[in-house]
Amino acid sequence: MTAARVGVFGLLGSGNLGNDGSLEAVLGYLRAEHPDAVVDALCGGPEAVTTRFGIPAARMHWNRAEYRTASRAGAVAAKGLGKFVDVFRTAAWVRRHDVVIVPGMGVLEATLPLRPWGFPYSLFLLCASGRLLGTRVALVGVGAAPIGSRPTRALVRWSARLAAYRSYRDAPSRDAMREMGVDTSRDAVHPDLAFALPTPPASAPPNPPGPVCVGVMDFHGGNDDRARAEEIHRRYVDGMIRFVRALTVEGRPVRLLTGDDCDASVVTAILDAVDSPLVTAAEAASLADLMKELAAADTAVATRYHNLICALKVGTPTLALSYATKSDALMDRMGLGAYRHPAREVDAGRLLEQFRELERRSAELRRTLAERNRVAARQLQEQFTALTTALFPTAVHAYREAP
Repeated sequence: MTAARVGVFGLLGSGNLGNDGSLEAVLGYLRAEHPDAVVDALCGGPEAVTTRFGIPAARMHWNRAEYRTASRAGAVAAKGLGKFVDVFRTAAWVRRHDVVIVPGMGVLEATLPLRPWGFPYSLFLLCASGRLLGTRVALVGVGAAPIGSRPTRALVRWSARLAAYRSYRDAPSRDAMREMGVDTSRDAVHPDLAFALPTPPASAPPNPPGPVCVGVMDFHGGNDDRARAEEIHRRYVDGMIRFVRALTVEGRPVRLLTGDDCDASVVTAILDAVDSPLVTAAEAASLADLMKELAAADTAVATRYHNLICALKVGTPTLALSYATKSDALMDRMGLGAYRHPAREVDAGRLLEQFRELERRSAELRRTLAERNRVAARQLQEQFTALTTALFPTAVHAYREAP
C-alpha cells in the first residue's frame, strides 16, 4: 500500500486571495480526511504556495514570461515554444499523481479578460493528460459562465468533458456547462469552497454609525467588453470615488479592501481623490485577513467575488457591485439578492440609496446571514464526503486504517 499522491492545480500563489483561499480550503480537507496523502502543486506562483502552505510546487508554464505581452519576434517564439514544452511538462506532472484537484476558482468562465491560449489551454492540457494517463482530475466547486469566444469555449468544454469529477459553486455555473454541451446530470452544486474556511471569532455588531468596508477591484469588464474596457474602468473608479466621498461627508470611516495585487491602483486613485483621514486601506494577505476586517465593519460594499464571500461568511450586511452571474447567484443564496448594483454602470447616487436601505435593515439581515451560513457549512461537508467517495480508491482507505 502507498499513500495517495495528490496534485493541486491552478493560478495559485499569483496574488489572487480568492484562488489561494480555495486552495486553503481543499488542503484543510485533505489534512483532516486524508492526512497520509502526499500533496504538491503545479501553479502560477510556486514560491508563494510553498512558503505559505508548506507543499512542494512547480511552475505551471515553462516560459517565465507567459503572462507578459509579447511584441518582439523572440518573445513570440518563446511563447510558442513554451506552449509545446508545456504539453510534456504537464503530462509528466500529472503522471506522478493518483488524483489532481483543481480547487474552486472561475476556471470555466471568462467573466474577466482571458485569452484562449492562456489558462484555458493549460487546463485542457491537464484534463487531457489525466484522461490519457489514468489520473483522476477533479474540478471541485468551480465557477463557469457562458463564453462568447469560440476557441476559449471549445477548450473549456473539452476540459470539463475530460475531467473525472465536476462540481460547481452555483447553479448558473452548472447550467452554463450544460448549455455548452457537457453532460452535467451527475454534477453537484455546493457553496463556494471559501465557506469552509475558519470564521474569525464572533464579536458584537458595531454601534452605528460604524466603519464601512469597501472592496474595490481593478475592473475593466469581461472578456466580451474589451472594446470598451477603459470606459468601463473609468466609470467604475469615478463611481467608487463619489460613493466613498459621500460617506466621508457624513463622517463615516471607510476601510478599502482588495482581493488581488492589481487592485492597488484603484485604492490609490480613491485615496488621492478623496484625500480624507477617514479613508484607510487594509493590507490583507489572505481571506482570513479580509474576514477579520469585514467582521469589524458595520456594513460592506464589495466588488470582487471573494470579498463578497468573506463579508457574507462573517455575517456583515453587504451590497454587491455585481459584474457577473456568480455574484448575483451568491447574493440570492445568502438572502441578500435585493442588494446589488451593476459594476459596469456605477451610479453613486443610486448606490448610496441602496446602501442606506441596507443599513436600515442591518439587524434583520445579520439574522438571515447567520442561518444561511449554517446551511452552507452543512452543504460543504456533503461536498467533501462526495469528493472522498469519488476520488480516493478503497486501497487508500485500507492504507489509512492499517495498524
